[in-house]
Amino acid sequence: MSYQSSKSTKRFTYGISRNTTSHKAGANSVTIATNSDDGFYSSGGVQLQMSVKEARALQSFLNTELAPVVEDVDTAIA
Repeated sequence: MSYQSSKSTKRFTYGISRNTTSHKAGANSVTIATNSDDGFYSSGGVQLQMSVKEARALQSFLNTELAPVVEDVDTAIA
């Protein structure tokens, strides 16, 4: 079964391509590309492609590092 989706922002385009029945390299990938027409990046169209497994590792890292900071209960009471 094949699935594709994408989302664009002012500076980036994110994409995912999944094929649950394929065993070919690159059949399950996540892409992050810069939009060259925004004037922010001097080089045109830089693209990063990774496997879904690598994207999940990136997601875990970002979720951990960008999570709200919770203060220690003892410090907050004092």
